[in-house]
Amino acid sequence: MFNPQALKVNSRRAVFGALAIGAIAFSGTAVASPLPLFPFILTPPMQAAPQLQAAPSEDEGVVIERPARLKRQIVGYATREAPGTVIIDTPNTYLYYVLGGGQAIRYGIGVGRDGFTWSGTQTVTRKAEWPDWTPPPEMIARQPYLPRHMAGGPGNPLGARAMYLGGTVYRIHGTNAPGTIGTHVSSGCLRLVNEDVIDLYSRVNVGTRVIVLPMDRRADNTNGKRS
Repeated sequence: MFNPQALKVNSRRAVFGALAIGAIAFSGTAVASPLPLFPFILTPPMQAAPQLQAAPSEDEGVVIERPARLKRQIVGYATREAPGTVIIDTPNTYLYYVLGGGQAIRYGIGVGRDGFTWSGTQTVTRKAEWPDWTPPPEMIARQPYLPRHMAGGPGNPLGARAMYLGGTVYRIHGTNAPGTIGTHVSSGCLRLVNEDVIDLYSRVNVGTRVIVLPMDRRADNTNGKRS
């Protein structure tokens, strides 16, 4: 015989049983992987910290391209000076090594800045490879921050080679600042890029005559006379 009261009791037991099983399942899941209290708030994904790299040096890998006129080259050059003579064309920032036969090797150079140019005839009295640098007292007086002595090497302002002129403080030398070639920048010395000064050094001997022209005269004339 059908008993409605018994059906209600059984239905309640079935509901309570289902709730109990769900609670147990939920509890097990919570233990294994706790759920956030507020699941509707999204947490941004974690990102690995970026790998930091050292900034490259400003000079690293930089190649300074000189104008064509400042590159070492053989040019037509009429002069009465003997082969082997060195002529400094101060206003045009050229150094000529006379070959004879109407030709010379022309090098781009850096010369003295305003107030520090000079002219005259000297001879090479000494040669040095990777020379040490000892700034003269008058340079120290103008620039007291300069080192009192610097050993020769790639960082030395005199560069790879130096040729000393007479009893003066002036030299024909290399440089660790190739970008200054073609400019009026020095305290009276004459600078070339290192590869050019090495080439010149191999040609010049102690006793070589060096003619330094003043700012108002040129050496690259065509009639054999310096004007």
